Amino acid sequence: MAKESGLGWTSLSVDDSSGTLRDIRNDVTNLEFATPRAVQDVTGIDKSAMERLLLLADMSMTLTGVFNDASNASHEVFKTVPSTSVAREILLVVSGQRLGTTPQVTMLATDYALTRAATGELTWSVPLVLANGAVPTWDTP
Repeated sequence: MAKESGLGWTSLSVDDSSGTLRDIRNDVTNLEFATPRAVQDVTGIDKSAMERLLLLADMSMTLTGVFNDASNASHEVFKTVPSTSVAREILLVVSGQRLGTTPQVTMLATDYALTRAATGELTWSVPLVLANGAVPTWDTP
């Protein structure tokens, strides 16, 4: 194992509303994701420090990118977010490591926000949350 940069993602694909996985790596300029666990405070009055139990796993993600309305590009994938209630499969692979369960993670896109900056850029942002109760797990494909 070696330290690596975040350059050269192997896969960043998202389902369009018809369920077809689309590679949108070229349109995505930034992504953030987290895989937190809920905790329950079970500290008794006999303790002088916190005592907790791990609970449910979760995942959230925000994709940010450049507007591209070409066929099968990011706008085609996300334009139906406001009008459809479909879960999206997300495939993430970097440095030979895949985050998923089947191998994709099933998520709900909660917004498709477009921004036209004062300098003229047209960008988008899409927040996603875990949809199906399957624990997102890293593995090697």
